[in-house]
Order: sequence, then structure tokens, then C-alpha cells
Amino acid sequence: MIDTLRLTAEEAAALIERGEVSSAELHSAYLLAIGERDAELHSYLTTVGESVGEGVPIALKDVISTKGVETTAGSKILAGYVPVADSTVAARCKQAGLPLIGKTNLDEFAMGSSTENSAYGPTRNPWNPERVPGGSSGGSAAAVAAGLAPWALGSDTGGSIKQPAALCGLVGLRPTYGTVSRCGIVAFASSLDQVGPITKTVRDCARLYEIIAGRDPEDSTTVELPEPVAMPDAEDLKGLRVGIPKELNEAEGIELGVSEAVNRAIELCGELGAEVGETRLPRSVEYGLPCYYLIAPSEASSNLARYDGVRYGPRVGDGDIRSMYERTRDAGFGDEPKRRVMLGTYALSAGYYEAYYGQAQKVRTIIRQEFAAALDQFDLLVSPTSPTVAFPLGARTDNPLAMYLSDVLAIPPNMAGLPGLSIPCGLSEGLPVGLQLIGRQFSENLLFRAGHALERALEFDFVPERLR
Repeated sequence: MIDTLRLTAEEAAALIERGEVSSAELHSAYLLAIGERDAELHSYLTTVGESVGEGVPIALKDVISTKGVETTAGSKILAGYVPVADSTVAARCKQAGLPLIGKTNLDEFAMGSSTENSAYGPTRNPWNPERVPGGSSGGSAAAVAAGLAPWALGSDTGGSIKQPAALCGLVGLRPTYGTVSRCGIVAFASSLDQVGPITKTVRDCARLYEIIAGRDPEDSTTVELPEPVAMPDAEDLKGLRVGIPKELNEAEGIELGVSEAVNRAIELCGELGAEVGETRLPRSVEYGLPCYYLIAPSEASSNLARYDGVRYGPRVGDGDIRSMYERTRDAGFGDEPKRRVMLGTYALSAGYYEAYYGQAQKVRTIIRQEFAAALDQFDLLVSPTSPTVAFPLGARTDNPLAMYLSDVLAIPPNMAGLPGLSIPCGLSEGLPVGLQLIGRQFSENLLFRAGHALERALEFDFVPERLR
């Protein structure tokens, strides 16, 4: 028997290398687990029955284009769309021999923080199925946490890898903007979107990042990594300066249990040899969320204009072309994409562009400068990933502003284009708490080193208690 709940990707690779199990047998084991547990969780939208590859199987968020496999972005407007080519990250996974298990559920067009906005129904948290798994990459996080995939790829715009990883007790990396290709990724907000790993361990995260990262001629925003990805093995934090941003750690809405778990992890940083001190990010935290919710919807309104019933997915209605556009978009888009497209279109309209979108871009520059000043003093910044643990299904669906606040701590470093690593640091109310590590651009190796040392010292059990 293969224990998919506990098997890490690194361990799975070792089993294959030793000849103790084949890639096809691993693939079958995960499909069997999906058959047993995913009816309750709904982490997958599509599964792939035929194994192609000789390595560790992988799950991909359904914004990642996959040749010959339906890609819906969680939306009815893309129902039945089958790409004719792989995205760059899917192609790199194939080249590394990673067979595709399936495509995971998400908030429609990656717009949400709970995976409740999916047109195909919500995903549930493996730790407690009455709770959300986070979002928008909730399907990928739930699949890995429930042992339905050894590792997965998600995408992160405002916190959509870090936050679900935190709520599901996993490791999640939002890479430095530009280190991972967006070619073939269904776009939400182009200046923010990044694909990244969701895994059980930091070493698995580093390995998957190594596979997908690097310059892509098909994406002009990508760059070569300044140094090779290093597999972390450090057991201490000696020589590192760890900053504690007051505003990120004392923001309104942070639950007491979350603060207590994060504070214990901060104390552990000192015990592991790091120099720990306080720093400030007053404008980044105050303006990060409103800045994001002008820039992201503005870019979404531009990106989603291509869905008109002509080139992708279903077409609704006959008659004149304007009527067909309106009916197709009304039927195909859910409430959240409609809300963001309307907000973004208004922010970009004549007479308002400079007052809203233009002003938000200026604020974004200030946020970038503030983070740069803090990271001149410290090697890493530390905070909670999410202000709360996983909240009940339905608790925030009628209150979009409360839902948006789920990412209030993850958004500021994203606005600055910085990498962030979330690792589990304990439990509150029996649910996982995430610790966010933020570094300078291209400091992924440093994040992996620190995350691995903390992971070993914390000894968090990533298997949900109810499934042990």
C-alpha cells in the first residue's frame, strides 16, 4: 500500500529511483485516493486516467493550459475549452517527467479567497470539510493536504498560493514576479499573476520551483534566475536578520490563536540563531489592499474582454453581435468576475484613469520603496500569512469586503513583486496557521533555507488530524 497522505514528492521520487514503485503505480494510487476522498472535498475538476511520464505525478490548477485536457478557469464561459498547446509550466513539468493527475478547482478566473466562487461548486478543507480551503488555489491545496496529489501548482495574484497553503497546513511559494512564465496561463491581472508550488515540505517546494522557473522566450517579462535553485538542508538561522513588521503582525482582524502560533515561531527564529528585530511598513499595509483592488480589477477588465462567445467556450443567443456578447457574458461569468470587471472598467474609463488606476500605480511604487527600505535592514520579514484560520463555508460569500480582507497580509509584498513563502507553524482551534516569510527579489534560496530550518524545528504534522 502507498500511503498517499504522508508520502512527500521527494520520498516518491526516491521510491521510483530505487525501483520499488513505478510512476504508473503512483499515478494509480492517487487516482484511487481521489475516488475514495474527493467526492467529499471536490478538489478536482478533471482527472487524467492515463499516466504519461516516469516521475512523480502532479496536479495543476485549472488556469494552467494543458494540451488535450479541458481548461476552464473555474468558469462556465470556458466550459468545453480544450487547449491545443501546453502552457510553459505544464510543458516543463512534462519535460521533467511529471505525469498529470488532473486539473484542480479554483475561484472563477482566480478571483476569490475561498474557492467558493467556482462555477462548478466549492472545494472543502481536508482538516474540516465545513471550512473553506482558502483560494483561489483551494483545489490544489486541498488535493495535496488530503493526499490526492504529492504536489501541485497554483497561481498567486493577491495571495492565492500562500493563503490556501496556510489554511490547509502546507508549504506555498509565491515566486518573485518574472521568474516563472505566464505563457499559457489564463490571465487575471498580468502585472501580478505568478505560478508557484503548493507542497508538503519546503524541499519539495524548492524542487518544483526549480522545474518551472527560468527565462521563457514566449514571455517577455521573464528573466534568468541569478543563481541555481539550491535544495535546503540548513538546521539553523545563524547569520540571518529577521524583521517583524509591526503593521503586518498587529493588523486589525488577526485572530488571537494565529498571533500566538506566529509569535512562537518568531521566538524560535531567535532560538535558531537569527537576529530578530522590529520594523515598520505603515503605508504598505494601510494602502496595499485598496491599491490592489484598483489595479487587479482594471487589468482583469482588459484580460476578460476576450471572452465574447466568438473564440472560446459557449455562445449564447443569436441576433446582432452586441446582443450575443452581452448574453454570453451574462450567462458565462459569475458574480465575482462581473463585479471586478465593472469596477476595473470604471477605473480605466475616460476621466477616471489617472484618478484611480494611475494613482494606484504611484502608491504601488511607494509600497515597493517601503519594502526595499525594510529589507535593507533585514534579510527576511515575517508575519502571519492569513489573519484567520480557515473560516466556515458561506460565512463571507454575502460580504465581498470581508472576503477581500482574507488577503490583507499577503497582498502588500505581492504589490512589490517580492517572493513569499508560507509554512505551517501550528494550530489554532484545531486548524493550521501559516507563517509568511518575505524576502528580496530573487531570494527564493534564502526563503527555502529559512523555511526548511523552521520546518524541522516546528515539526508540524501536515496530515489533517481527521484523516490520520
